[in-house]
Amino acid sequence: MLNISDIMQTLDMIDHQHLDIRTITMGISLNDCADPDIDACSRKIYDKISRRAENLVKVGSEIENEYGIPIINKRISVTPIAQVAAACEDGNYCVIGTALDKAAKNCGVNFIGGFSALVHKGFTDSDLRLINAIPETLSQTELVCSSVNVATTKAGINMDAVALMGRIVKQTGESAAKLVIFSNAVEDNPFMAGAFHGAGEPECVINVGVSGPGVVYKALQEVKGKSFDIVAETVKRTAFRITRMGQLVAQVASEKLRVPFGVVDLSLAPTPAVGDSVARILEEMGLETCGTHGTTAALALLNDAVKKGGVMASGHVGGLSGAFIPVSEDEGMIESVRKGVLNIEKLEAMTCVCSVGLDMIAVPGETSPETIAAIIADEAAIGVINNKTTAVRLIAAPGKSAGDTVEFGGLLGSAPVMRVNNVSCKKFIERGGRIPAPIHSLRN
Repeated sequence: MLNISDIMQTLDMIDHQHLDIRTITMGISLNDCADPDIDACSRKIYDKISRRAENLVKVGSEIENEYGIPIINKRISVTPIAQVAAACEDGNYCVIGTALDKAAKNCGVNFIGGFSALVHKGFTDSDLRLINAIPETLSQTELVCSSVNVATTKAGINMDAVALMGRIVKQTGESAAKLVIFSNAVEDNPFMAGAFHGAGEPECVINVGVSGPGVVYKALQEVKGKSFDIVAETVKRTAFRITRMGQLVAQVASEKLRVPFGVVDLSLAPTPAVGDSVARILEEMGLETCGTHGTTAALALLNDAVKKGGVMASGHVGGLSGAFIPVSEDEGMIESVRKGVLNIEKLEAMTCVCSVGLDMIAVPGETSPETIAAIIADEAAIGVINNKTTAVRLIAAPGKSAGDTVEFGGLLGSAPVMRVNNVSCKKFIERGGRIPAPIHSLRN
Protein backbone atom coordinates (compact mmCIF):
# COMPACT_ATOMS: atom_id res chain seq x y z
CA MET A 1 0.00 0.00 0.00
CA LEU A 2 1.23 3.50 -0.79
CA ASN A 3 2.08 5.71 2.18
CA ILE A 4 2.37 9.51 2.31
CA SER A 5 6.13 9.33 1.65
CA ASP A 6 5.59 7.32 -1.56
CA ILE A 7 2.97 9.80 -2.73
CA MET A 8 5.18 12.83 -2.04
CA GLN A 9 8.13 11.19 -3.82
CA THR A 10 5.99 10.53 -6.87
CA LEU A 11 4.68 14.11 -6.93
CA ASP A 12 8.24 15.42 -6.73
CA MET A 13 9.28 13.16 -9.61
CA ILE A 14 6.41 14.50 -11.74
CA ASP A 15 6.90 18.17 -10.82
CA HIS A 16 10.68 18.43 -10.93
CA GLN A 17 12.21 15.36 -12.59
CA HIS A 18 10.27 14.98 -15.87
CA LEU A 19 8.51 11.77 -14.83
CA ASP A 20 5.63 11.01 -17.16
CA ILE A 21 3.66 8.39 -18.98
CA ARG A 22 5.26 8.85 -22.39
CA THR A 23 2.42 7.12 -24.23
CA ILE A 24 -0.81 5.19 -23.99
CA THR A 25 -0.95 3.21 -27.21
CA MET A 26 -4.05 1.35 -28.35
CA GLY A 27 -3.29 -1.63 -30.56
CA ILE A 28 -6.04 -2.46 -33.07
CA SER A 29 -6.32 -5.51 -35.31
CA LEU A 30 -7.28 -4.63 -38.89
CA ASN A 31 -7.41 -8.20 -40.19
CA ASP A 32 -11.15 -7.96 -40.79
CA CYS A 33 -10.69 -4.85 -42.95
CA ALA A 34 -9.16 -6.76 -45.87
CA ASP A 35 -10.95 -6.19 -49.17
CA PRO A 36 -10.09 -6.69 -52.87
CA ASP A 37 -11.02 -3.05 -53.49
CA ILE A 38 -8.43 -0.71 -51.99
CA ASP A 39 -10.93 2.11 -51.50
CA ALA A 40 -13.28 -0.20 -49.62
CA CYS A 41 -10.36 -1.49 -47.55
CA SER A 42 -9.38 2.09 -46.69
CA ARG A 43 -12.94 2.95 -45.63
CA LYS A 44 -13.10 -0.12 -43.38
CA ILE A 45 -9.75 0.82 -41.81
CA TYR A 46 -10.85 4.40 -41.16
CA ASP A 47 -14.19 3.30 -39.69
CA LYS A 48 -12.72 0.65 -37.39
CA ILE A 49 -9.95 2.86 -36.01
CA SER A 50 -12.37 5.74 -35.49
CA ARG A 51 -14.79 3.45 -33.67
CA ARG A 52 -12.26 1.62 -31.51
CA ALA A 53 -10.14 4.64 -30.50
CA GLU A 54 -12.83 7.31 -30.29
CA ASN A 55 -12.44 7.62 -26.48
CA LEU A 56 -8.68 7.07 -26.22
CA VAL A 57 -7.69 10.73 -25.89
CA LYS A 58 -10.66 11.51 -23.64
CA VAL A 59 -9.77 8.70 -21.24
CA GLY A 60 -6.12 9.74 -21.22
CA SER A 61 -7.12 13.26 -20.21
CA GLU A 62 -9.45 11.90 -17.50
CA ILE A 63 -6.61 9.88 -15.99
CA GLU A 64 -4.29 12.89 -16.08
CA ASN A 65 -6.86 15.01 -14.23
CA GLU A 66 -7.85 12.30 -11.75
CA TYR A 67 -4.36 11.15 -10.77
CA GLY A 68 -2.21 14.17 -11.66
CA ILE A 69 0.05 12.02 -13.86
CA PRO A 70 1.14 13.59 -17.17
CA ILE A 71 0.35 11.45 -20.22
CA ILE A 72 2.34 13.04 -23.02
CA ASN A 73 1.13 11.04 -26.03
CA LYS A 74 -1.92 9.05 -27.00
CA ARG A 75 -1.18 6.79 -29.96
CA ILE A 76 -2.54 3.96 -32.08
CA SER A 77 -0.79 0.93 -33.55
CA VAL A 78 -2.37 -1.32 -36.16
CA THR A 79 -1.80 -4.63 -37.90
CA PRO A 80 1.06 -4.34 -40.43
CA ILE A 81 -0.63 -2.84 -43.47
CA ALA A 82 1.27 -5.10 -45.87
CA GLN A 83 -0.70 -8.02 -44.39
CA VAL A 84 -4.09 -6.29 -44.38
CA ALA A 85 -3.69 -4.87 -47.90
CA ALA A 86 -2.53 -8.15 -49.46
CA ALA A 87 -6.13 -8.78 -50.52
CA CYS A 88 -6.24 -5.53 -52.54
CA GLU A 89 -6.05 -6.39 -56.22
CA ASP A 90 -4.58 -3.07 -57.33
CA GLY A 91 -4.07 0.53 -56.23
CA ASN A 92 -1.42 2.59 -54.50
CA TYR A 93 -0.99 1.83 -50.80
CA CYS A 94 -0.67 5.58 -50.19
CA VAL A 95 -4.48 5.55 -50.25
CA ILE A 96 -4.43 3.41 -47.11
CA GLY A 97 -1.76 5.65 -45.56
CA THR A 98 -4.07 8.61 -46.09
CA ALA A 99 -6.93 6.72 -44.41
CA LEU A 100 -4.68 5.99 -41.42
CA ASP A 101 -3.72 9.65 -41.18
CA LYS A 102 -7.34 10.81 -41.32
CA ALA A 103 -8.39 8.26 -38.69
CA ALA A 104 -5.57 9.35 -36.37
CA LYS A 105 -6.58 13.00 -36.74
CA ASN A 106 -10.22 12.12 -36.18
CA CYS A 107 -9.31 10.38 -32.91
CA GLY A 108 -6.99 13.22 -31.85
CA VAL A 109 -3.91 11.04 -31.31
CA ASN A 110 -0.28 12.08 -31.82
CA PHE A 111 0.87 9.26 -34.11
CA ILE A 112 -0.37 6.06 -35.70
CA GLY A 113 2.05 3.20 -36.37
CA GLY A 114 1.72 0.15 -38.56
CA PHE A 115 2.40 1.19 -42.15
CA SER A 116 4.70 -1.77 -41.89
CA ALA A 117 6.05 -4.94 -43.48
CA LEU A 118 7.81 -7.99 -42.01
CA VAL A 119 10.31 -9.22 -44.59
CA HIS A 120 13.05 -10.91 -42.56
CA LYS A 121 12.80 -14.08 -44.66
CA GLY A 122 11.54 -12.69 -47.95
CA PHE A 123 9.02 -10.45 -49.69
CA THR A 124 5.41 -10.98 -50.61
CA ASP A 125 4.05 -8.87 -53.45
CA SER A 126 2.16 -6.83 -50.87
CA ASP A 127 5.36 -6.22 -48.87
CA LEU A 128 7.06 -4.75 -51.93
CA ARG A 129 4.06 -2.59 -52.76
CA LEU A 130 4.02 -1.19 -49.25
CA ILE A 131 7.78 -0.58 -49.02
CA ASN A 132 7.82 1.23 -52.36
CA ALA A 133 4.95 3.42 -51.14
CA ILE A 134 6.79 4.53 -47.97
CA PRO A 135 8.49 7.68 -49.33
CA GLU A 136 5.29 9.09 -50.84
CA THR A 137 3.12 8.07 -47.89
CA LEU A 138 5.34 9.57 -45.20
CA SER A 139 5.79 12.80 -47.15
CA GLN A 140 2.04 13.22 -47.70
CA THR A 141 0.83 12.33 -44.19
CA GLU A 142 1.51 13.94 -40.82
CA LEU A 143 0.85 11.24 -38.24
CA VAL A 144 1.61 7.96 -40.03
CA CYS A 145 4.69 6.01 -38.92
CA SER A 146 6.30 3.14 -40.79
CA SER A 147 8.51 0.19 -39.95
CA VAL A 148 10.11 -2.72 -41.77
CA ASN A 149 11.59 -5.79 -40.08
CA VAL A 150 14.55 -7.07 -42.14
CA ALA A 151 16.10 -9.66 -39.81
CA THR A 152 15.49 -12.07 -36.95
CA THR A 153 17.74 -14.36 -34.99
CA LYS A 154 15.73 -17.31 -36.30
CA ALA A 155 15.77 -16.30 -39.99
CA GLY A 156 19.01 -14.35 -40.39
CA ILE A 157 19.30 -11.08 -42.35
CA ASN A 158 17.42 -10.47 -45.60
CA MET A 159 20.14 -8.54 -47.43
CA ASP A 160 17.84 -7.86 -50.39
CA ALA A 161 15.54 -6.05 -47.95
CA VAL A 162 18.50 -4.24 -46.40
CA ALA A 163 19.61 -2.97 -49.82
CA LEU A 164 16.08 -1.88 -50.67
CA MET A 165 15.67 -0.02 -47.38
CA GLY A 166 18.92 1.84 -48.02
CA ARG A 167 17.31 3.24 -51.16
CA ILE A 168 13.99 3.91 -49.43
CA VAL A 169 15.63 5.87 -46.59
CA LYS A 170 17.47 7.96 -49.15
CA GLN A 171 14.26 8.64 -51.11
CA THR A 172 12.26 9.46 -48.00
CA GLY A 173 14.51 12.35 -46.93
CA GLU A 174 13.62 14.11 -43.69
CA SER A 175 10.33 12.18 -43.45
CA ALA A 176 12.49 9.14 -42.57
CA ALA A 177 12.23 10.41 -38.99
CA LYS A 178 8.96 8.41 -39.06
CA LEU A 179 10.58 5.22 -40.46
CA VAL A 180 12.27 2.45 -38.47
CA ILE A 181 14.15 -0.56 -39.88
CA PHE A 182 14.13 -3.40 -37.35
CA SER A 183 15.87 -6.60 -36.45
CA ASN A 184 13.79 -8.82 -34.11
CA ALA A 185 10.86 -6.37 -34.01
CA VAL A 186 8.47 -6.95 -31.08
CA GLU A 187 4.69 -7.13 -31.41
CA ASP A 188 3.72 -5.01 -28.40
CA ASN A 189 5.99 -1.96 -28.61
CA PRO A 190 3.99 1.20 -27.71
CA PHE A 191 6.74 3.62 -28.85
CA MET A 192 6.85 5.31 -32.22
CA ALA A 193 7.90 5.22 -34.91
CA GLY A 194 8.23 1.44 -34.70
CA ALA A 195 4.92 0.40 -33.13
CA PHE A 196 2.65 -2.11 -34.87
CA HIS A 197 -0.03 -4.52 -33.65
CA GLY A 198 1.47 -7.99 -33.98
CA ALA A 199 -0.10 -11.22 -35.19
CA GLY A 200 -0.17 -12.71 -31.69
CA GLU A 201 -2.01 -9.76 -30.17
CA PRO A 202 -5.74 -9.65 -29.30
CA GLU A 203 -8.43 -7.77 -31.21
CA CYS A 204 -7.66 -4.60 -29.27
CA VAL A 205 -5.20 -3.88 -26.44
CA ILE A 206 -3.75 -1.08 -24.32
CA ASN A 207 0.01 -0.83 -23.95
CA VAL A 208 1.66 1.88 -21.85
CA GLY A 209 5.14 3.33 -22.23
CA VAL A 210 6.72 4.96 -19.17
CA SER A 211 9.76 7.20 -19.22
CA GLY A 212 11.85 8.75 -16.47
CA PRO A 213 15.48 9.63 -17.33
CA GLY A 214 15.22 12.71 -15.14
CA VAL A 215 14.15 10.62 -12.16
CA VAL A 216 17.07 8.21 -12.56
CA TYR A 217 19.48 11.14 -12.98
CA LYS A 218 18.23 12.73 -9.76
CA ALA A 219 18.51 9.43 -7.87
CA LEU A 220 22.13 8.97 -8.98
CA GLN A 221 23.01 12.45 -7.75
CA GLU A 222 22.27 11.11 -4.26
CA VAL A 223 24.95 8.39 -4.53
CA LYS A 224 27.90 10.35 -5.92
CA GLY A 225 31.18 8.47 -5.57
CA LYS A 226 29.49 5.25 -4.41
CA SER A 227 30.34 1.85 -5.90
CA PHE A 228 28.63 0.46 -8.98
CA ASP A 229 26.80 -2.04 -6.75
CA ILE A 230 25.03 0.89 -5.11
CA VAL A 231 24.48 2.60 -8.46
CA ALA A 232 22.77 -0.52 -9.85
CA GLU A 233 20.57 -0.92 -6.77
CA THR A 234 19.59 2.75 -6.93
CA VAL A 235 18.55 2.46 -10.57
CA LYS A 236 16.59 -0.73 -9.83
CA ARG A 237 14.63 0.89 -7.00
CA THR A 238 13.93 3.95 -9.10
CA ALA A 239 12.78 1.86 -12.08
CA PHE A 240 10.47 -0.05 -9.74
CA ARG A 241 8.72 3.16 -8.63
CA ILE A 242 8.42 4.42 -12.21
CA THR A 243 6.95 1.13 -13.44
CA ARG A 244 4.39 0.98 -10.61
CA MET A 245 3.01 4.28 -11.84
CA GLY A 246 2.80 2.87 -15.37
CA GLN A 247 1.04 -0.24 -14.11
CA LEU A 248 -1.58 1.92 -12.37
CA VAL A 249 -2.25 4.00 -15.49
CA ALA A 250 -2.41 0.90 -17.70
CA GLN A 251 -4.96 -0.80 -15.45
CA VAL A 252 -7.15 2.30 -15.15
CA ALA A 253 -7.03 2.94 -18.91
CA SER A 254 -7.89 -0.69 -19.58
CA GLU A 255 -10.93 -0.53 -17.31
CA LYS A 256 -12.20 2.79 -18.64
CA LEU A 257 -11.80 1.79 -22.30
CA ARG A 258 -12.99 -1.79 -21.71
CA VAL A 259 -9.96 -3.05 -23.59
CA PRO A 260 -7.49 -5.69 -22.32
CA PHE A 261 -4.27 -4.48 -20.71
CA GLY A 262 -1.20 -5.64 -22.63
CA VAL A 263 2.18 -4.51 -21.28
CA VAL A 264 4.03 -1.75 -19.53
CA ASP A 265 7.11 -0.75 -21.51
CA LEU A 266 9.63 0.81 -19.13
CA SER A 267 11.97 2.64 -21.48
CA LEU A 268 14.16 5.56 -20.50
CA ALA A 269 13.11 7.56 -23.53
CA PRO A 270 14.63 11.05 -23.41
CA THR A 271 13.24 14.32 -24.73
CA PRO A 272 15.01 17.48 -25.91
CA ALA A 273 14.22 19.08 -22.53
CA VAL A 274 17.18 19.79 -20.25
CA GLY A 275 17.12 17.31 -17.36
CA ASP A 276 15.47 14.53 -19.35
CA SER A 277 18.56 12.94 -20.89
CA VAL A 278 20.02 9.43 -20.88
CA ALA A 279 23.43 10.91 -21.73
CA ARG A 280 23.37 12.91 -18.49
CA ILE A 281 22.67 9.72 -16.51
CA LEU A 282 25.80 8.12 -17.96
CA GLU A 283 27.82 11.24 -17.19
CA GLU A 284 26.51 11.22 -13.62
CA MET A 285 28.20 7.81 -13.26
CA GLY A 286 31.53 9.55 -13.73
CA LEU A 287 32.04 10.10 -17.47
CA GLU A 288 33.14 13.59 -18.45
CA THR A 289 31.17 13.37 -21.70
CA CYS A 290 28.88 10.66 -23.05
CA GLY A 291 30.74 8.80 -25.78
CA THR A 292 34.10 8.63 -24.07
CA HIS A 293 35.64 5.29 -23.05
CA GLY A 294 33.47 3.59 -20.44
CA THR A 295 30.18 4.74 -21.97
CA THR A 296 29.20 1.28 -23.20
CA ALA A 297 29.82 -0.25 -19.77
CA ALA A 298 27.80 2.48 -18.06
CA LEU A 299 24.93 2.00 -20.49
CA ALA A 300 24.99 -1.77 -19.96
CA LEU A 301 24.61 -1.29 -16.21
CA LEU A 302 21.77 1.20 -16.71
CA ASN A 303 19.84 -0.96 -19.15
CA ASP A 304 20.12 -4.09 -17.01
CA ALA A 305 19.14 -2.35 -13.80
CA VAL A 306 16.12 -0.73 -15.46
CA LYS A 307 14.86 -4.12 -16.63
CA LYS A 308 15.43 -5.75 -13.22
CA GLY A 309 13.54 -3.01 -11.42
CA GLY A 310 10.73 -3.01 -13.93
CA VAL A 311 9.95 -6.71 -13.90
CA MET A 312 9.48 -6.62 -10.11
CA ALA A 313 6.86 -3.88 -10.46
CA SER A 314 4.57 -5.38 -13.10
CA GLY A 315 3.53 -8.85 -14.13
CA HIS A 316 3.47 -7.78 -17.76
CA VAL A 317 6.57 -5.82 -18.70
CA GLY A 318 7.09 -5.92 -22.45
CA GLY A 319 7.77 -3.86 -25.52
CA LEU A 320 11.38 -2.72 -25.59
CA SER A 321 11.95 -1.81 -21.91
CA GLY A 322 15.39 -0.36 -21.35
CA ALA A 323 17.34 2.76 -22.29
CA PHE A 324 16.91 4.59 -25.60
CA ILE A 325 19.72 6.62 -27.16
CA PRO A 326 18.05 8.76 -29.86
CA VAL A 327 20.47 11.52 -30.79
CA SER A 328 17.95 14.20 -31.81
CA GLU A 329 15.73 13.62 -28.76
CA ASP A 330 18.45 13.85 -26.08
CA GLU A 331 20.11 17.20 -25.36
CA GLY A 332 23.09 15.47 -23.75
CA MET A 333 23.66 13.28 -26.79
CA ILE A 334 23.44 16.33 -29.05
CA GLU A 335 26.08 18.14 -27.01
CA SER A 336 28.37 15.09 -27.09
CA VAL A 337 28.10 14.96 -30.89
CA ARG A 338 28.87 18.66 -31.17
CA LYS A 339 31.95 18.21 -29.00
CA GLY A 340 33.16 15.48 -31.37
CA VAL A 341 33.18 12.84 -28.62
CA LEU A 342 30.20 10.79 -29.80
CA ASN A 343 30.19 9.37 -33.33
CA ILE A 344 28.23 6.72 -35.22
CA GLU A 345 30.83 4.03 -34.55
CA LYS A 346 30.59 4.58 -30.78
CA LEU A 347 26.79 4.68 -30.95
CA GLU A 348 26.86 1.34 -32.75
CA ALA A 349 28.92 -0.16 -29.91
CA MET A 350 26.44 1.24 -27.39
CA THR A 351 23.52 -0.39 -29.19
CA CYS A 352 24.92 -3.80 -28.27
CA VAL A 353 23.81 -3.22 -24.68
CA CYS A 354 20.73 -0.97 -24.84
CA SER A 355 17.12 -1.27 -25.93
CA VAL A 356 16.99 -0.29 -29.55
CA GLY A 357 19.70 0.99 -31.86
CA LEU A 358 20.86 3.84 -34.07
CA ASP A 359 17.92 6.11 -33.39
CA MET A 360 17.12 9.53 -34.88
CA ILE A 361 20.52 10.07 -36.47
CA ALA A 362 20.92 12.60 -39.28
CA VAL A 363 23.63 11.95 -41.86
CA PRO A 364 24.75 14.05 -44.84
CA GLY A 365 22.31 14.13 -47.73
CA GLU A 366 25.02 12.92 -50.09
CA THR A 367 25.36 9.61 -48.20
CA SER A 368 24.87 6.78 -50.70
CA PRO A 369 22.02 4.26 -50.44
CA GLU A 370 24.63 1.49 -50.19
CA THR A 371 26.29 3.14 -47.17
CA ILE A 372 22.90 3.54 -45.50
CA ALA A 373 22.15 -0.12 -46.25
CA ALA A 374 25.49 -1.20 -44.77
CA ILE A 375 24.74 0.73 -41.56
CA ILE A 376 21.39 -1.08 -41.41
CA ALA A 377 23.15 -4.43 -41.99
CA ASP A 378 25.64 -3.81 -39.18
CA GLU A 379 22.86 -2.95 -36.75
CA ALA A 380 20.78 -5.95 -37.85
CA ALA A 381 23.79 -8.21 -37.25
CA ILE A 382 24.07 -6.93 -33.67
CA GLY A 383 20.41 -7.80 -33.12
CA VAL A 384 20.58 -11.21 -34.77
CA ILE A 385 23.74 -12.40 -33.04
CA ASN A 386 22.70 -11.08 -29.62
CA ASN A 387 19.06 -12.21 -29.94
CA LYS A 388 17.77 -8.71 -29.18
CA THR A 389 15.77 -5.99 -30.86
CA THR A 390 17.84 -3.45 -32.75
CA ALA A 391 16.72 -0.74 -35.13
CA VAL A 392 17.89 2.05 -37.40
CA ARG A 393 16.10 5.39 -37.75
CA LEU A 394 18.43 7.27 -40.07
CA ILE A 395 17.70 10.51 -41.90
CA ALA A 396 19.75 11.39 -44.98
CA ALA A 397 19.16 15.14 -44.70
CA PRO A 398 18.86 16.66 -48.20
CA GLY A 399 21.38 19.42 -48.80
CA LYS A 400 22.97 19.05 -45.35
CA SER A 401 26.60 18.27 -44.51
CA ALA A 402 28.36 17.05 -41.36
CA GLY A 403 28.12 19.73 -38.68
CA ASP A 404 24.83 21.19 -39.93
CA THR A 405 21.60 20.88 -37.95
CA VAL A 406 18.24 19.41 -38.96
CA GLU A 407 15.12 20.65 -37.14
CA PHE A 408 12.29 18.14 -36.72
CA GLY A 409 10.25 19.99 -34.09
CA GLY A 410 8.25 18.74 -31.12
CA LEU A 411 9.31 15.54 -29.40
CA LEU A 412 11.62 14.69 -32.31
CA GLY A 413 13.83 17.70 -31.52
CA SER A 414 16.79 18.64 -33.70
CA ALA A 415 19.76 16.60 -34.83
CA PRO A 416 23.33 17.53 -35.64
CA VAL A 417 24.31 15.95 -38.96
CA MET A 418 26.92 13.30 -38.15
CA ARG A 419 29.97 12.33 -40.16
CA VAL A 420 29.72 9.04 -42.05
CA ASN A 421 32.55 6.85 -43.29
CA ASN A 422 31.99 6.91 -47.05
CA VAL A 423 34.54 4.25 -48.04
CA SER A 424 32.58 2.13 -50.51
CA CYS A 425 30.60 -0.93 -49.44
CA LYS A 426 28.66 -1.07 -52.71
CA LYS A 427 29.90 -4.51 -53.82
CA PHE A 428 29.07 -5.93 -50.39
CA ILE A 429 25.47 -4.70 -50.54
CA GLU A 430 25.02 -5.78 -54.19
CA ARG A 431 25.62 -9.44 -53.30
CA GLY A 432 22.04 -9.74 -52.03
CA GLY A 433 20.59 -12.97 -50.70
CA ARG A 434 20.35 -13.81 -47.04
CA ILE A 435 22.95 -13.87 -44.26
CA PRO A 436 22.10 -17.16 -42.50
CA ALA A 437 20.80 -17.36 -38.97
CA PRO A 438 23.45 -17.97 -36.31
CA ILE A 439 23.96 -21.45 -34.95
CA HIS A 440 22.53 -20.54 -31.53
CA SER A 441 19.15 -19.87 -33.20
CA LEU A 442 18.66 -23.66 -33.42
CA ARG A 443 17.11 -24.15 -29.99
CA ASN A 444 14.37 -26.69 -30.73
